[in-house]
Amino acid sequence: MLKKLYYFPQKHLMFSIPATLVLGFILGAFVDTSFLKPTILIGTIIMIYATMVGFKIKELTSKKGNKIVAYSLLINFLIIPLVAFALGKSLLSEHPIMFAGLALSALLPTSGMTISWTAIHKGNVPAAIKLTVFGLIIGSLLTPWYLLLMVGKYVDIDILNTIVTIILIVFVPMLLGHITFKQIMKNNSQEQFQKKIKPSFAPLSNWGMLYVVFVSISMKAEMILNNLQLIALAFVVLLVFYGINYVISTVFAKQFLNREDGIALVNGTVLRNLSIAIGLAATSFGAEAALIVTLAFIVQQQSIAYYGKFAAKYWFKQTKQEPSASKPSLA
Repeated sequence: MLKKLYYFPQKHLMFSIPATLVLGFILGAFVDTSFLKPTILIGTIIMIYATMVGFKIKELTSKKGNKIVAYSLLINFLIIPLVAFALGKSLLSEHPIMFAGLALSALLPTSGMTISWTAIHKGNVPAAIKLTVFGLIIGSLLTPWYLLLMVGKYVDIDILNTIVTIILIVFVPMLLGHITFKQIMKNNSQEQFQKKIKPSFAPLSNWGMLYVVFVSISMKAEMILNNLQLIALAFVVLLVFYGINYVISTVFAKQFLNREDGIALVNGTVLRNLSIAIGLAATSFGAEAALIVTLAFIVQQQSIAYYGKFAAKYWFKQTKQEPSASKPSLA
């Protein structure tokens, strides 16, 4: 029974994510869950840790991911900001504060979810880690200046805090995963690890992700209820924004990259760091800005689950030879 429960989110991901969003929203509407905010970091570490058990750290120094990083920089810091600017000027001209929230969502790429979803979709995890590190650092450096150009306000971002975040959500799980792998290999062969042990860590990553989703949405349920009149407009803008983002990233992935690298590119350019964005939106611009970032969290989590399902069926098909070829990336 417990084993079935443990594997349930992995086997029923298309149900688990919307159910978690609904449950978090309902609970958050009646109970103040802000006291759970510090545990989001713990959930994120668990989520990433599960993908890092057996990960080869030396793969981070490989030059193989450099092309993916270059494409991600082009998409994340040139194309996507232009898309957000065009949508803001055309659809949010009467709501400049919401435009600021959209801009923040567009300018801060990658998060722990980038790594987790890349592992779930069986993509290039080392490349996803590189995209996360580069995306967070470069995004933090460029975002204040982009905001000044886009919405006319300079918002200072704590670079030191960004580096600490990277250490906590990337390198701490990586270290813990490496230690765990070394302990496991004392009594098991590489083949035993790949076939029996490694797969048992995947559901743990899913549970960590669902917990982060649950807490994040429950904390913002009251804000959503208090701004119902703006929700329809915000959803329309976000659906268009993410739709364009998916199309652009997928075209680049299909035209220039193999399957695993393409998955990493899409996850590294579509998934935004909404945790940082929502904090900046609330403190620097106000409730309307925070609202659209909160709704972006809903659209992002739900859309990436559906995208992964359709992508695996239509344009990121996994061939019979690819599982063995992908082992070095995830092992």
